[in-house]
Amino acid sequence: MKKIAIIGASYLQRPLVQKARTMGLKTICFAWSEGAVCKDIADKFYPISIVQKEDILSICRKEQIDGICTIASDAAAPTVAYVAEKMGLVGNSYNTAIRASNKYLMCQAFDAAGLPNPLYVHVVGNVADAGKKYLHSLCHAMNFPLIVKPCDRSGSLAVAKVNEEDELYHAVVNAQAVSFVHEAIVEEYVEGREISVEFISYQGKHYPLQITDKETTGSPHFVEVAHHQPSDLPDEMYKKIYALTDSALTALGITNGASHSEFRITEAGQIIIMEIGGRMGGDFIGSDLVYLSTGYDFVRGVIEVAIGAFRMPQITERHYSGVYFLCNETKELLPVFQSNCQYPYICRSEILNQAFHDVACSADRNGYLIYQSDHKVLKSELI
Repeated sequence: MKKIAIIGASYLQRPLVQKARTMGLKTICFAWSEGAVCKDIADKFYPISIVQKEDILSICRKEQIDGICTIASDAAAPTVAYVAEKMGLVGNSYNTAIRASNKYLMCQAFDAAGLPNPLYVHVVGNVADAGKKYLHSLCHAMNFPLIVKPCDRSGSLAVAKVNEEDELYHAVVNAQAVSFVHEAIVEEYVEGREISVEFISYQGKHYPLQITDKETTGSPHFVEVAHHQPSDLPDEMYKKIYALTDSALTALGITNGASHSEFRITEAGQIIIMEIGGRMGGDFIGSDLVYLSTGYDFVRGVIEVAIGAFRMPQITERHYSGVYFLCNETKELLPVFQSNCQYPYICRSEILNQAFHDVACSADRNGYLIYQSDHKVLKSELI
């Protein structure tokens, strides 16, 4: 029986563990015990931090694994790549994984390839100590509004839109405080439609799967409150987006596995790269929505890449799928979430907590509702 290591054991990795078991693989999970829902369904569980790459490598060698992967986790991706590289398994290089999980290094790669991304500056050093004058000197050539992000976090954590210089200092301090490397990136704000793009890659060839329209809370934190597939963009725009994504993945050095790319499309039709993750999209985009809208089992595809048994993806169905998130900004949907999926197109819903408050990151949301339909399900149909 082949063995696959899975880095992470939270609810995000549960579809991966379940799918691997249905494929007849022995599953070995690594994560801290707290919140590790997969420890009860994996064949083996090691209570080790997902960033302890040397310890995980040592165990994987002893276990003689045949593949290693993760989904929807930026923090786990470098460990996956490190172990794969050291053991000669299928994966991205370790340098690629670091580049794809650090927004500054990512922007450098896009610049080097001549690809469109926002004007930015990299903020290193403790701004709280250096002071506002230091920050002003870094950002003096940039035009407000600006977007401030930690260099290496996801889920909209500490992301903020700032409209004037007085707001910038506190936003950067907050971003640096949650960054693993204590660094932030400041970008000029790009006004436009938000989309994300799912690809799967194998041996340097990139295969497009789907484009997702997203809805967010807007300024200042832009937390996602809904995703819909497929995007209603015209076919010509699909071609341009897929071509740009292919170039951007190559620029980052991504060769194997899932990727999740985020873009904005300006009113003039320019496509701007916001960021790209060398992993499957979260928010159920990769684990559920792609399969529901295309018939392609994206989770299985990630496993097949990891064990060197990749098959070219086939789009066998065409449906609409989506997810709505419950939070203070979408509280009017609460009766729908409480309806026990009485609507025929609701596949699954769950209320995680009842304490409603304004969301500052994706972890603040109260629940989710996943649908599949022959049309895009608008909020007006649910209320």
